[in-house]
Amino acid sequence: MATYTSTLPDALLELLNEKAKQLAMPKNKIIEKALSLYLEQIKRAEYIQSFQNASSDKNILDMAEEGMAEYHKQITDS
Repeated sequence: MATYTSTLPDALLELLNEKAKQLAMPKNKIIEKALSLYLEQIKRAEYIQSFQNASSDKNILDMAEEGMAEYHKQITDS
């Protein structure tokens, strides 16, 4: 595991200290969990944005419609 050094605003550091005491948890573990959650939210937002972009892309919509037509043909021919 690597070591990382950073600075935080005093008010944020005080909140971190208080929460670490309340939870009886090391500050680095709280920061690690918070950063993991934040990065996961960013990933989800990018995923959502990619679907929103695809929904306005005519080529993607055409492919989806063709795929659905083929799927419908397969299930009705069975």
